[in-house]
This record gives sequence, structure tokens and C-alpha cells, in this order.
Amino acid sequence: MSKAPGQTSTQFLQLASADKPFVFAGGQSMEDLCLAYETYGQLNATRSNAILLFHALSGSQHAAGFNPEVPGLDGRWTADVQKGWWDLFIGPGKALDTDRYFVICANYLGGCYGSSGPASPNPKTGKPYGADFPAVLSSDVVRSQAALLDHLGIEVLHAVIGASVGGLLAINFATLLPQRVRLVVPIASGLCTTVLTRLTLFEQVLAIENDPQFRGGNYEAGQAPEYGLALARMISHKTFVHLDAIERRARQSVVSSGDQLAWYQMGHNVESYMLHQGKKFVRRFDANSYLRIINLWLRFDPLRDAGVSDAASLFARSAQAGHHYLVFSIDSDFCFYPEEQANLVRELEAAGVSSMHITVHSDKGHDSFLLEPELYTPHLVHTLEGRWRKAGQVPENDAVE
Repeated sequence: MSKAPGQTSTQFLQLASADKPFVFAGGQSMEDLCLAYETYGQLNATRSNAILLFHALSGSQHAAGFNPEVPGLDGRWTADVQKGWWDLFIGPGKALDTDRYFVICANYLGGCYGSSGPASPNPKTGKPYGADFPAVLSSDVVRSQAALLDHLGIEVLHAVIGASVGGLLAINFATLLPQRVRLVVPIASGLCTTVLTRLTLFEQVLAIENDPQFRGGNYEAGQAPEYGLALARMISHKTFVHLDAIERRARQSVVSSGDQLAWYQMGHNVESYMLHQGKKFVRRFDANSYLRIINLWLRFDPLRDAGVSDAASLFARSAQAGHHYLVFSIDSDFCFYPEEQANLVRELEAAGVSSMHITVHSDKGHDSFLLEPELYTPHLVHTLEGRWRKAGQVPENDAVE
């Protein structure tokens, strides 16, 4: 079947088998794992124009174009996710110019959009893995996506880019596998999990765990902990969207009598708006996968993963590999505060790592990186191009395969 213009499709990599199991950082191993991914653009003859993109908390492998269907997701591939989550940034002439670069994005191991996760069927039982699916750490995601690069024949990335949680993974990739990348771009991210973030994430864990339908993670099809997952999403949503933006959006909402609670009568459109966001989210995401990614965020520790004791030793790896970091802050960010990126840049500078720190001025909060390409594109284009030429590449004349 031919694709419509701009239409993309998800591909799948068999990541583990009986002959080659995948061993998680926690020690558990699995034999039947796959990774869902999409690519955009073409890999050049020298395989040097690849960019690996890490998605955010509830993102997917579908970063650009239109993908009408991913098989086997039990209805989770809703209209909300059929347009690429970074479509404003990826394509011919855009920030990640697919006439020059080969862009790769994969769904995290433990996710629910095609990569193996708790919602995937266990071949031994025919039922979802549920609580039996191992905890996933950031180093597991990095190693699984490095295996994808091996499959594609890519030894060294031109860049690794990630926003929010994806930025944590971009840093993790660069410091675990420093020789496999040149340019590192963490957007609205940080170097560690702050106390405030830890509390916000823990609230979401409690919301899901205390839903009676959760049943320790072994809930049946059609009986998912929707209330807990919706509440978790509401807790997170207020850190992603600036409060002024929430108020603006809510003014266009009408409190529906169908959304009334047992005793409390909602009296403000902000309440109705947030409840709507929570209810919409449960149609497209799995609670167990949400817990896996939250746990990854809570346990994020690049020092532990690299086997070092301080940031100076961590970023010495980047200095030795000749990395350049382009770090973005958003001045209205309530999720990863600008102070977190400032701390990251201080550590990079102390280690002698080349870096540039850009602060974006926006009234949209953390979600700015999804919505305002005009604020990021000039810096991304300049840095991607500049580091390309510094590496001795000439994109205009570099033949593609």
C-alpha cells in the first residue's frame, strides 16, 4: 500500500531473543523484546548524518508526519498521537532538516506504543506482562537504542537531542557512550531529579497505586486504573503548561454536568479543563508504562550509571570526546526550572566542555519546546550546521544511500 504525502510508519527491531537475552540494569533478563521506531530523511553514504531523538514522558516514536495506525496497541493510538509530536521541527527546511539529516526516534523500552512494555503480551501466558515487566532505568533505554543504532549501521551520531525526560536520556547517552556522538542537545531538562520533581512524581505514583483497579499492576483488559492515571496526568499537566496558559485555555471550556463528582460540584472552568485532560490521557496510555517511565525519572543517576562519583568525572568523558552541548532553558518552565540548566552548564564549563546556553522567553511554560519552533530553530540550525562543518562534513554534497 502506498503512503500519502507526509505519512510515516513504525518499524520494529527484535531487540532480544532466546540466544541473546536483554539484561536490565536491575539484573532481570528477557528473551522476547522489540523496539518500535521511526526514521525521517536518508542516511548518507558515510553514515555520519544521523540524529537520535529522545521523546518526553508520554511521547512516542512518532515524531514527525502523520501515522494513522500502529498495530497491536488496543486502541491507544488515538487521534491525539497520529500527528508527529515534533512535526513542527522535523522535515525539509525545518530545524532538523531531513534533506540533510537522518532522524531516528524510538519508543522507550517499557513504553506502550509498540516497544515491549507491561502492556505487551507475555508469550508464555498470552496475557499482558503487567507487574512482571521489569523496572526500566535510563541506562536500559540508552543501551536498547544503541542496539538500534548498531542495527542501522551507525557508529557515531551527529547529534543526540532530547527534551524534558528525553534531555536526561540525551545526557545519559553522551556520558555512557561518549565516542558515539558529537553534539548533545538537552532541552528544558537537567542533570538530576530535584526534590520538587521527586515529590510531584511520587504523588503520581500514589495516585495510580491507590486506584482500586490497579491491583498491584495486574489489572484486566477493560478494567484499567483510569481514575488513578487521570489524576496522575492532572498532577503532571500543571507543571507542563504555564498556569496562565491553563487559564486561557480553560476560558474556552464549559463545565459539563456530566463531569460532576459525587459531592463536590465543580465551579470553575479550570477544574473542568484539567479533568478533561486527565480523561483524554487514559484513552491513549497504559498505567503500568507510565509508572515505568516515572520510575526511570525518579531513579535517574548518570553518576551511578557511569561509575563515577562527581560531575567533573562524568563530563570529563564529554571533554575527551570533544562534545559540544547546546542547552536550552525556558524562562517560564515549572517542570525543569531554568536554574537546573544553569547548574548543568556550570558543570560542563568546570569540566572544560564546549557549550552554549540559550534561554527561550515564552509564556507557554515547559510545553514551549513542542509549540514554538521559531524560538529554537535558528539556534538548532546554526549549531547542527556549525558542528557538521567542524567535523569536516559538507551536507550539500554528501551523497545519500
